[in-house]
Amino acid sequence: MSASLQDSFEVSNDSLLHSFRSIVGSRHVLTSPEATYRFRKGFRFGMGDVVAVLQPGSLVELWRAAKLCAESGRIIIMQAANTGLTGGSTPDGNDYDRGVVIISTNRLDGIHLIGEGRQVVCLPGSTLHDLEDRLAAIGREPHSVIGSSCIGASVLGGVSNNSGGALIQRGPAFTEMALFGQMGADGKLHLVNHLGIRLDGNPEQILAAVQTGQLPEPAIDWNAGRGHDENYATHIRDVDADTPARFNADPSRWYEAAGCAGKLVVFAVRLDTFEADKNPAVFYIGTNSTSDLEDLRRHALTHFDELPIAGEYLHRDAFDIAEKYGKDTFAVIRYFGTKYLPKFFSMKSRFDVFAQKLPFLSDHFSDLAMQFLSRFLPKQLPKRMCEYRDRFEHHLMLKVSASMTGPVRTYLEQWASGTGGAFFECTPEEGKLAFLHRFAAAGAAVRYRAIHTKTAEDIVALDVALRRNDREWFEVLPKEIEDKIIVKLYYGHFFCHVMHQDYVIKKGYNAMQVEHDMLPGLDARGARYPAEHNVGHLYKAPDEMVAHYRSLDPCNCFNPGIGLAPKTRNWVAESV
Repeated sequence: MSASLQDSFEVSNDSLLHSFRSIVGSRHVLTSPEATYRFRKGFRFGMGDVVAVLQPGSLVELWRAAKLCAESGRIIIMQAANTGLTGGSTPDGNDYDRGVVIISTNRLDGIHLIGEGRQVVCLPGSTLHDLEDRLAAIGREPHSVIGSSCIGASVLGGVSNNSGGALIQRGPAFTEMALFGQMGADGKLHLVNHLGIRLDGNPEQILAAVQTGQLPEPAIDWNAGRGHDENYATHIRDVDADTPARFNADPSRWYEAAGCAGKLVVFAVRLDTFEADKNPAVFYIGTNSTSDLEDLRRHALTHFDELPIAGEYLHRDAFDIAEKYGKDTFAVIRYFGTKYLPKFFSMKSRFDVFAQKLPFLSDHFSDLAMQFLSRFLPKQLPKRMCEYRDRFEHHLMLKVSASMTGPVRTYLEQWASGTGGAFFECTPEEGKLAFLHRFAAAGAAVRYRAIHTKTAEDIVALDVALRRNDREWFEVLPKEIEDKIIVKLYYGHFFCHVMHQDYVIKKGYNAMQVEHDMLPGLDARGARYPAEHNVGHLYKAPDEMVAHYRSLDPCNCFNPGIGLAPKTRNWVAESV
């Protein structure tokens, strides 16, 4: 290490904070435990101390702050909406060898349409909701739409983590075109422009141009790279393949910003958009046979010229838990839209900080209060869905284009007549509520745990990519594990064979140990995990993935410790 770089590590926190305030403004440098709490605490997992939370208001401010932070020897954790499930955008404890700075990108929203909307350039704080709204006005859609864990999520967060989403035809979020900052061996942050758009000037001039959308058409290279994984539609049709369709540790979907997991400072990504389906239909399907449902999946993927839009699975138990413990979230989205959820969660976090100062209040007082108030909300779910809940254990929401509606209806009539299953064609409102209910299931286990603190120890949350040819897709746990669980929630992207599996663990049992006991069974089935979320601080990253992270971040300055890798500077092996 050079002497100058070593000297930079001696910069005091007070001096650093003074410099941060001069860059982003005093009100956007948060240091108190109360002010930083909602950034330091993960949605489901993760918590630790920080030197500060920075909220830059421009790409130039982000560049200056990240440059100063990295080159003064502090750790940077880039954070978007903080909706992740594995702690990958929050600190993991307090055993780092350097101070941690979280840089929140929430103020850096911005979406620029290029090529008449055929592609978009998205800034770090842009959300899926905002992108959907912008594109809906011109009859187009983004790669991903609001999914189980990405209510309020950012576009860049999805790309950085190769998030999958619900859409069958498009695969995980992916692009080869991005503008990012990367630490070099010289200990300096370097700007890399691989957007495929010619931008002249120094880094700050380039970033200012991208911020304001100065992206002239003649400067755009339309052959610069892929803006999504166009091979996925063929890939998923191979239902006899002995490997999963998609999972986070798939090297074929790592490319600079795509799959970087916070190991780069990503300033912008360029993505493809898609023509929106007009007048799609939603079929609600119920069955008590996992085999019959698998037959339906295989037929839909192999016998129609066109792939369905989405196929979301929900088990009866998840239906019930989501109806009771996700009712308020469901109602907020239904009546106000997803754009208000970040504010909703921010208010909840601030209230939790206040409640912690009052010893007579429960640590989960906000959850208790919201659950109590949710009792007074009217019933949210359509009558026909509730009738199917009573009749069937397994539920599937199948969304198809207008051109597929007739052939799919004919097939489902034949399928139902030959099985014990049934279906109905949703009204537009029923279809909307069915998918919303499926997505509300993702947070229901968290609320259940908060309400049942006397009987529930913790949650084990797995997202699992099953083999494409796995007919025995529904999990059967050994009795010694089953006996440690209060309730199981199964839901997922059924046609991709990606299952979200949440388990509420009985009081007195170690949830981490229960999870570790589950993993050999998944390994034996040829499953891969996590399927569409970053490894975070819960999963051990494969050696190939750690090598990928090291290539992006040789100093281990960004988000160290993810994938259970070393947290130390320069990836020095940690002492046991």
